[in-house]
Amino acid sequence: MSLALLASYYEMFNAGDWDGMAALLTDDVLHEPSQGAPRQGREQFRAFLDHMNRCYRETVHDPVFMASEDGSRGAAEFDLSGTYLSTDGDLPPASGQGYRLRVGTFFAFRDGRIARVSNHYNLNDWLAQIGG
Repeated sequence: MSLALLASYYEMFNAGDWDGMAALLTDDVLHEPSQGAPRQGREQFRAFLDHMNRCYRETVHDPVFMASEDGSRGAAEFDLSGTYLSTDGDLPPASGQGYRLRVGTFFAFRDGRIARVSNHYNLNDWLAQIGG
């Protein structure tokens, strides 16, 4: 169940199906980004997805999914290719720069849904790739 849930999550990510992704989350999902403050709740996560969609176009490649024996936790490792579309806050200016990162994400599951999403990537590598 957990591995199928992760596969669906990333299939929807690649399709840009933000509503579908949000439907896989618990109402109180905890999102822990690689940088910045955690956010809690499906609506907060959905707002994050909208923000990311404005600033970035990204695709997950070659994901590998893992889950604990009891199905309560999981992880994904993948390559992420993207284009920096619109300047994101205090980050360097966007001008359509391309990038590729290795990303790791950790998950917690509850009642057949995703209850925690913790993303990790190398910000300095991303900054170097976009000329920041």
